[in-house]
Amino acid sequence: MSNITKNPENAENKLDFKKVLPVFVIVFIDLLGLTIIIPLLPLYAASYGADPFLIGMLSATYPLMQFFGAPLLGRLSDRFGRRPVLLVSQVGTLIGFLILGFANTLWLLFLSRLIDGISGANIATAQAVITDSTTEKTRTQGLGLIGAAFGLGFIIGPVIAFITLGATGNNYAVVAYVAATFSLISILLTYFWLKETLPPEKRGQGEERPGVNLKAMLTALGKPRIGFLLALMFCYQFAFGGYEYLLALFTLDRLGMNAAANSGLFVYAGIIIVAVQGYFVGKWSKRFGDRWLILFGLIVLGTGLILTAVTPPQPVPWYSRSAIEAEMTTDTSRETDIQINLPDEADKSWLGFAWLLVATIPASIGGGIMQPTINSILSKQVSVHEVGGTLGMSSAFFSAANAITPILLGAVFKWFGSTWPFLIAGGILLLLYPITQPRLPQAEKTL
Repeated sequence: MSNITKNPENAENKLDFKKVLPVFVIVFIDLLGLTIIIPLLPLYAASYGADPFLIGMLSATYPLMQFFGAPLLGRLSDRFGRRPVLLVSQVGTLIGFLILGFANTLWLLFLSRLIDGISGANIATAQAVITDSTTEKTRTQGLGLIGAAFGLGFIIGPVIAFITLGATGNNYAVVAYVAATFSLISILLTYFWLKETLPPEKRGQGEERPGVNLKAMLTALGKPRIGFLLALMFCYQFAFGGYEYLLALFTLDRLGMNAAANSGLFVYAGIIIVAVQGYFVGKWSKRFGDRWLILFGLIVLGTGLILTAVTPPQPVPWYSRSAIEAEMTTDTSRETDIQINLPDEADKSWLGFAWLLVATIPASIGGGIMQPTINSILSKQVSVHEVGGTLGMSSAFFSAANAITPILLGAVFKWFGSTWPFLIAGGILLLLYPITQPRLPQAEKTL
């Protein structure tokens, strides 16, 4: 009798991996295309003569389109189901990668990121699939798997990019076609494998679905249960987004690291993020609670960004200025004026590289914690009928930060140097700690 009464509780406390495995695999394959491109995109734009500010504008195009697309796709998934929305958006991603491959001017790079951005807002729908398939006690762990898929993509994606570049003589177009291939695979997996998680009788039943415009987002900020969490998501990603988008330019400017070295750095960070989001975040959530996780994430991420900012400006031992200049001007059919400062070859040392590896540990841990934990708390503040739209609203704030931070911090990078973007971002997070502590919901630990 005692075993019978324990079983429902045990089932509620354990994540059902059979339910979430299809969406994890699909998101992972889909994100492979994105993570193949991300480490190389700043250098891709620099090869067309873009300066740090213009590179920031290019980086902002993708999340800006996510900003508009995420709430819309979230609402559509609440109304029509998760699976059809995923399929349509994945087709858009495929088209964006194909345009990137065909691009021969900077404006086509912008067009490809615009199309991919509006389609890439489907992450909110994938999060809704996870929410449909979990309980309140397993939701943080389930949403953490989405982040783990991203982190795993950052391990494998840069490796694929590195191999592709080596096999094709640094041909960025082929890298884009490889990304498109993974996008096509994700479409096929969604069509043939993923089952609908929101049945017709549960669609469109929410009375207050979040809107898709700026006014509705401002209204959401005024809601006592979710407004502060949405603002926190924005501030966190404003800081961490600067780290993600500017890291390749920072290491090029500061340490003379080329595309291959940056790919290796992304792999290193990805391993840490996968470990955090795929394993530790679930255990920490159950033991300490989501509230503790968010406060811990603010401290370690802020510390990691400040440590990154003060990385000693000493080129890596293998640095060669002429080799990097040659790598970034491999297309002899056009003239390229590289607008990124390259360090001198004097004072080459392991110190700067070793320092950066240490700083990457807290930065990756904090970055891996925050998004799934905030979304987990958000999903527990609304009814089941509001989850898709609310997570879409969260993704919109996330994307809004990603749209703003490359432009603002890219301008800071250009006019004040590589130290200040990371110093500002880390300082924001540490200042958020005393503001956040009294405002977070008192979430129960699930031990």
